[in-house]
Amino acid sequence: MEEKPKEPKTPMTSFASISEDLILNILKRLPALSFASAACVSKSWNQICNQILYKPKFASAFSLNPDQKVALEEVVNKVLSEPIRPHFAIANVIGSGVDLSERLNFLATKLGFQTPIIVSCTSGIMGRDAVTDEHREVGPVMLEEYWVDGESNPCSGIILTVGFLPGLKVDAIPLFQPRKGFRAAMVDNFVMDIKDYSTSISGCASPVGIIMFGDEDADQKPVMEKLDHAMSSDTIIIGDERAQFLYSNGVESRNDYESSEYFSAAVALVFARDRDKRCGTGEIQFHAALSSGVSAVGPRYKAVSVKKIVSGTGHTTWLTARREGEQEIQNGQRILDDINNELVNQVGRPDLYIGVTEQRHCFIGLEKSRVMTFLVFHGVMGGDQEYLFVDGAGIRTGDYFQFYHSDPSAALSSCSNVSKNFRNLNLDWSSRNCLQARGVCDNVCNKELVGGFVFSCCGRGESFFERCNVDSSPFLDNFPEFPMAGIFCRGEIGRGFSVFNADEGQEERTSHCCLHVYSAVYLLVSYTPAHPEH
Repeated sequence: MEEKPKEPKTPMTSFASISEDLILNILKRLPALSFASAACVSKSWNQICNQILYKPKFASAFSLNPDQKVALEEVVNKVLSEPIRPHFAIANVIGSGVDLSERLNFLATKLGFQTPIIVSCTSGIMGRDAVTDEHREVGPVMLEEYWVDGESNPCSGIILTVGFLPGLKVDAIPLFQPRKGFRAAMVDNFVMDIKDYSTSISGCASPVGIIMFGDEDADQKPVMEKLDHAMSSDTIIIGDERAQFLYSNGVESRNDYESSEYFSAAVALVFARDRDKRCGTGEIQFHAALSSGVSAVGPRYKAVSVKKIVSGTGHTTWLTARREGEQEIQNGQRILDDINNELVNQVGRPDLYIGVTEQRHCFIGLEKSRVMTFLVFHGVMGGDQEYLFVDGAGIRTGDYFQFYHSDPSAALSSCSNVSKNFRNLNLDWSSRNCLQARGVCDNVCNKELVGGFVFSCCGRGESFFERCNVDSSPFLDNFPEFPMAGIFCRGEIGRGFSVFNADEGQEERTSHCCLHVYSAVYLLVSYTPAHPEH
């Protein structure tokens, strides 16, 4: 019998026969979790994944879904829809008294239990919707449209930001304080923990930047004074002064104090430059700016008598004062009458503050102290025929102070100045990139934005400006394609933005001010690739 000719065998296709370009094209389209698994397939795939994620990346999204679990899943799915290796995560939940533990556990499961994560409550959020990709500012007043007859859960929004920052290392470092007793030593320990961590990573005691969240029942003034004293002027510090928060950092030893006797008074997300970074990794830089929303009014005063009152709701200061250059002591009611007369043409009823110029000796541990001048804001609570009542403590006899009031016009002008400075920065980066691309100057390196954050006062927003998206406008006008996340908070932490704020008053220029009122604090994160020869 004649044998039939055998058909040639079709060779089986294997991953080895797929070109590297095709594999790269496939891998860069994977969501983050699949991308992480692909990086473990082989050494060559891992190298390709490193080529894809060679520079910093932010991913951010918010959801207003009234179903809390669905909202959390929406933002997680969005930020992990593309390749990213989370080096840190910040989640901000709209509401107060919210149970944050379930959200923290869910995020740790998705992002990795070693990833530093902070989850906090906030008054409002700004960013891009996880479903529609529409940018919105959702402030405290705007939230009312989502609460129908009180039936919706007031916890109706969450924003999540995840960052990948090669060349930096990130850790969440807590400030533990005793619920009763002396607390100053714990602040020193907190500052030293930050310096020790930064030194171990970079060889420098001051990190690149810090994003900080303070507990709503803790006084952040002594904390910021010591941080401002201890850190170099290059260290950017931003954050939320008064919040409810939980954190996870994967370091059990840092949680030893968490007990009924101690509480977390603050947590700092510390960004330190990695001296052991991979060859060819570029440089990340933090840039900060401030939009102030207060204006000075009236003369300067000098505190004559000061009484500190402690109650179950916190600290209050009662004081009398005299105008600078005068001898007559004025009571609280007379001082307020004079200030209100100067505000008679103001629309609405602005919030009043006093900005106290304080000269204080600052030191950490047993080191030699140095005198620093701070501008500290205290909310005005009222006055009577004897005293002026202000919120907080720390004012001393002989301190000078000036009244400030919330001012939408000043805030709008300041926000425009920030936008102008961002535009100049963007133009400078663009011109550098063009010169480098054309080979005109080999010494000029490309520079590009990675993303940014906004911490804005909960008193601002649409109801304050009578228009929407004002606090976001410096980003939207200049860097609309880059991820940005913002929150409305009850006290804005900001330090290290003198480069941008040419419009500051004399008091702000000559004094250190880290805790702000009616402001918006901006953080830009930029990246400069390594020079090709390196």
